[in-house]
Amino acid sequence: MKNVTFITDEDRWLAVQARDPRADNQFVFAVQTTGIFCRPSCRARRALRKNVRFYPDAQQAALAGYRPCKRCLPDKYDPQEQTLAKVEQACRLLEQDPSLTLEALAHHVASSPFHFHRLFKSVTGMTPKAWQQAARDLRLRTALAQGDKITDAVLAAGFPDSSSYYRKADAALGMTAKQYRKGEAAVHYAVSDCSLGRCLVGESERGICAILLGDDDATLLAELLTLFPNAEQEPLEGDFARRIQQVIASVDSRSVPLALPLDIRGTAFQQQVWQALRAIPCGETASYQQVAQRMGKPGAVRAVAGACAANKLAVVIPCHRVVRNNGALSGYRWGTTRKALLLQREAKSQEE
Repeated sequence: MKNVTFITDEDRWLAVQARDPRADNQFVFAVQTTGIFCRPSCRARRALRKNVRFYPDAQQAALAGYRPCKRCLPDKYDPQEQTLAKVEQACRLLEQDPSLTLEALAHHVASSPFHFHRLFKSVTGMTPKAWQQAARDLRLRTALAQGDKITDAVLAAGFPDSSSYYRKADAALGMTAKQYRKGEAAVHYAVSDCSLGRCLVGESERGICAILLGDDDATLLAELLTLFPNAEQEPLEGDFARRIQQVIASVDSRSVPLALPLDIRGTAFQQQVWQALRAIPCGETASYQQVAQRMGKPGAVRAVAGACAANKLAVVIPCHRVVRNNGALSGYRWGTTRKALLLQREAKSQEE
């Protein structure tokens, strides 16, 4: 049912002047001098009243010979979906082109640089530049893991020159490119049984860097090597064995806190999400929306979900405590069956 406020052209013009989003999907306005029609909430420069005509919907405006605005996309239904589509398109462009500027990006999605910078950050929790850098770092890790020459990998990833890369090497990889490619960062691992199946624990010089869950050792090792190429298996002996058993005990029971140092690697945003996850009390859950809100970034729901999926420290960083808005289980890197088991176990422990 249409809102009675927008029945007359005078009311519609007032809505256009106010860029009132409540008027969207109730009518469109067309500008005779440009031949374009828009939503009432369109942020484009206002036209003169004498040049504006109103139509009940996009179809009628198109039949009258007007073209849809590339900025507000009035021929599409849901403005929020349009926003997400624009941001998704921008993410793909940033991942494909390491030299893409904010101005060029905004032009691709028919928006102003300032407006789109704010929009992108509100949805993803990251600036376009940070997203671009994260994609560049991922290309670098992939190339080095495949054994590419360091200089070739650096340039192919989108770093302008090797000196630019080396200034940011530690932040990008947590080690030098040479160490990453050759596995010289002393990442050792062991696989053991736990209450959730098989558990692979990786340890670097900085601390525990991976806790992976699975059903078979080959799959777990393949997953580890995508994160730490040439990691080496270590015999379960001495101090190393004792540290691994501490991790397994913590995985098996949340009443056993893990007192070992952690080597947590990820983008700045991912680390913010993981910190927020560790603040969710045992026995409780939070939705992706709630996590985003607690971080002060309510529009970054999808980015929060992506950070949960990128978690490399199962249970210790409790991404299993994040559920959908309706409380239903969503995806889990190590399977929804394990997620359900963890939540049941934690809920039971709180009742005892």
